[in-house]
Amino acid sequence: MVKHIVLFKLKDSLSEEEKLDIMNRFKAAIEALPKDIDFIRQVYVGLNTNPAEKWDICLESAFDSLDDVKAYAVHPAHVAAAGIIKDAKADRACVDFEF
Repeated sequence: MVKHIVLFKLKDSLSEEEKLDIMNRFKAAIEALPKDIDFIRQVYVGLNTNPAEKWDICLESAFDSLDDVKAYAVHPAHVAAAGIIKDAKADRACVDFEF
């Protein structure tokens, strides 16, 4: 199996209220994806509560293979969910590893 972990930093120019709204909408959309993408084995979005840390959002998901991760990346439902943070995103980091 492959674990897919992505960290997002939102733009500092956003207010805390704007960030929270975007983060909550993104979390709800991503965590709803398994109903549309049946090869997602696990998905969870964590919202940072520690303002001393750089990253605002952590997405953790699991797939059977790296090919499934690649298919997930271009799936229309995922693209739509990712669009929620597209214009608000300042930075992104990602790691995929077998476990």
